[in-house]
Amino acid sequence: MPIDKDRTDGSGAVAGVDCRAEAQALRERIVSNRRRIHEHPERGLQTPRTQELIVDELRRMGLDGARTGEKCTSVVCDIEGGAKGEGETRKVVLRADIDALPLDEKSNVAWASKNAGVMHACGHDGHAAMLLGAAEILAAHRSELPGTVRLMFQPGEEGFGGARVMIDEDVLAGVDTAFAIHLEPSRPLGELHTRIGTVLAGDSVFSVTFRGLGGHASMPYHARDPILAIGPFVDALSHVAARETDPDDRAVFSVTCVSAGTTVNVIPSAAKCSGTIRTLSRHRREVTEKQLRRVAEGVAGMYRLEKEVEIGHGYPPTVNHEAPVLGALQAARSLGLRTEFMESPMMGAEDFSYVLESVPGAMVFLGAKTAGGGPLHSDTMDLDEDALPLGAALHVAAAFEFLRCARDH
Repeated sequence: MPIDKDRTDGSGAVAGVDCRAEAQALRERIVSNRRRIHEHPERGLQTPRTQELIVDELRRMGLDGARTGEKCTSVVCDIEGGAKGEGETRKVVLRADIDALPLDEKSNVAWASKNAGVMHACGHDGHAAMLLGAAEILAAHRSELPGTVRLMFQPGEEGFGGARVMIDEDVLAGVDTAFAIHLEPSRPLGELHTRIGTVLAGDSVFSVTFRGLGGHASMPYHARDPILAIGPFVDALSHVAARETDPDDRAVFSVTCVSAGTTVNVIPSAAKCSGTIRTLSRHRREVTEKQLRRVAEGVAGMYRLEKEVEIGHGYPPTVNHEAPVLGALQAARSLGLRTEFMESPMMGAEDFSYVLESVPGAMVFLGAKTAGGGPLHSDTMDLDEDALPLGAALHVAAAFEFLRCARDH
């Protein structure tokens, strides 16, 4: 899909719709929805309050055909275009994830989380608000749409595989292209970053338990202390990542949780550590799992311990398709956004990967950096809310672009 320079003047208009101006006119409502969702974050596949807000907003727009999920609190709504030719069935999915993370928020904003231990620390509140804003614009211009736009509001992205649940419930039936925006608080406001091919890593989770012989803290020579194994195990994984891994197919090992012991004067009989592995290919995933098992066995042998290793597969790598990436860049440039190809993938993981394994599509990252806000998945994460109408406009522009290209080809 070549870039059509005549259509990238930055005016904000696509197919006669001034996406950027119309999204800016909705800024107050978009921001309000983001803050309402942020105040009441929900985790996992069950996000009933957020689902209710989304359905109510869609009904307010005159979109009464929203469908809710059976196995999760998803929302799916089709906006049927009025500019389709006879027999045309082009369909694009616009996806927003809507769940939160298990964190206690440390910000001082008036709309901080009211649910203890739960926080929107990955921007999903903004994703949902942007897609609702896009829905309002698309609903107002449905007569100009040369196809159908399917809105996909998805819970359970943070480790619960909500995308796969929705796929099993036919969210991708008849879909030609899929598109998602992820807000990025470490990037300047309004900058769009993406790439063709692998854009995000796949992930695996692991736990390793070292078992020895407990005893009195004053007599370690009568015990086999499993805590001693944790440090060498972590160090050895760092060596594997740095010295045994091709940088073009890199891997990241992160030990994120360690547990051992019950009191200060007892050497425990077991010590457990767990974490994640991030890889850019299925081949590297298989290799890293063998490496982790080898390291655990070596460390256990050094300290005369037994070991138990458990590894579970998370999401596969997220792989963007060429034509949708170029279409998304075209849409972004039509809005006057600065675009940039990423030199290499990010090592985070996303269950939008399941969508892109099923249909062609693209995920892009939209800068939303704000002063004082922390990075993604931190308890101080925050967004520049000026990014929200930009994201809404980009959803609309991308939908028109994908539907136009499907018609032309």
